[in-house]
Parts: sequence; C-alpha cells; structure tokens
Amino acid sequence: MRVCLLTPAPDHPLLAATTELLTPRHRVETLDPGAGSGPAARSVDPSALADVYLMKTRTPRALALARHLEANGAPVLNSAAATELCQDRTAMADLALSAGLPFVATTTAPRLGHLMETDASLTVPVVVKSRHSRRHDLVARVDDTARLRSLAAEWRDEPVVVQQFTPNDGWDHKLWVIGDAVFAEFRRSELAAPAAARTRPLPVRDLPADWLDVVRRVGEVFALDVYGVDLLDVAGAPLIVDINAFPGVRGQRGAPEALADLALRTAAGRHRPRTLAVGAAAYGPRPTVKA
Repeated sequence: MRVCLLTPAPDHPLLAATTELLTPRHRVETLDPGAGSGPAARSVDPSALADVYLMKTRTPRALALARHLEANGAPVLNSAAATELCQDRTAMADLALSAGLPFVATTTAPRLGHLMETDASLTVPVVVKSRHSRRHDLVARVDDTARLRSLAAEWRDEPVVVQQFTPNDGWDHKLWVIGDAVFAEFRRSELAAPAAARTRPLPVRDLPADWLDVVRRVGEVFALDVYGVDLLDVAGAPLIVDINAFPGVRGQRGAPEALADLALRTAAGRHRPRTLAVGAAAYGPRPTVKA
C-alpha cells in the first residue's frame, strides 16, 4: 500500500512512529502542501495517487490540495470539509448544539474591540477565544473590564467567540479517537494556575459509558476519523469546550498502531472516510456577523 502524509512535519512523534510501523511492508511518502509556489495540487499526478492520505496540517493550501485529491477519488483522513469546519469555533458550536451535543454555550463578536465598544456588558467570568482556531491563537479568561482592555491592546481586531466560564478543578479531560480506538489523559488547563504536573493518566476504562458515547457521537456529527475532544466535568456530566481534527495524540500507547491500522483499512477499502451530512455543510466557515 502507498500511504502519503500531508504535513510539513513528518517527524511528528505520532507520524514518525506510524511510519516506522508501516514501512517494513508498505510505502510511506510525505507531501508538504506548503512547499513550492502556486497551487499545491499541481504537484500531484491524478493518475498516480496514493492509496490513502493522512492530513496533519490545516493551512489553506493543504485544504485545497485535500479537496483536489478527494475530487480525484483519493481517500483523505480527515476530509477537507471536516477539517475546515473544526477551525471555525462559531460553526463548531452551532453544529454541536444543533446535534444535541453538550457543547458550551458560545456567542460570537466580529472583533475583540467590539466587546469594548458596545453597551452590552459581559457576565464575567468568561473565556474569550479566537474564532478561527490556529497555533498561538487567543484563549484567555476574562474576570473584569481591566483584563478585557489588556487583551484588546493586542487583539482588538481579532474575531472572537465568548463562552461562559465553567467552574472546574483546572484539569481538562483530553480524549482522542483514532478509528475505533479511544485514548485519554488529564491535562492542566491553560486557564488554570500552574500545577506540579502538566498531565495525569486517565484510563479510558474509568470513563463513564455516556462520556464515551458523547465522544464517539462527535466523530459522527463532524465526520471525523482522527480527532480530539476537550471535556470538562460538570457535576458528573461531560461538557465539550473544543474539538480538534487530527491532533497530536502524543505519548499515548497504542496510538501509532491505531493510526497505521486505520490507514491500511482505508487504503484497502475496508473503511470509508466519514463525510459531512448535507445539513452539516451549512455550518461551514462563513463571514463573521455582529454579535
């Protein structure tokens, strides 16, 4: 089988370990959608496609390349549409809530400065996040106007979402799904005070069945095959605060094996990449409107 990694970083621990598992019997290639000039799709010969593509990048060029591959019949994990949807936190919240998932209530502002300029007052504490998920984006707790002003000094024109702060113990429940396999750990929230350890073990067997049902339902609703879900424990019930397409899943025993198995099953036609339902496509990225 030919497996192609769409990524600028094939040495990422998950990808490197998966490659090591596959290469004794299969061919693993790497294509960086950000390399070169012009449309990335020009670097792909439609008559010589790989058997499956694993997309661990979210740039516009990568998404355009993934769409080109899909249009030519190549399976891509995750699809371009599903990956792009998870980059828009407004669309993410809209789709999750419409599907009945326990997602934190979310409102949108066209830019952070808008929160300072309107008469509408925030019921603090709240969490303010960049609307468009990316590396080094804005995620901050706001407890008063002074904190909002300090954020606006740097992020005034940033489109944002606002979520009511949910009291918790400062530890996020990080769950990851690769095909049929689920992995988990506790991770110290970036909104909480530093702790002696940044992570703690979270055996999947210790999670309530309804929590696992929620996490698997996320994959169905968002058409994701490799994804992460951040949960808070609210009086024993799960509350989703974020969903990520193709996360790192670092340090999880069995994760490279699960990814290698999913890639081979997809390449052999025994697994079909999930696709967004017709109605879900309406929640895709769109222009920001005033809150």
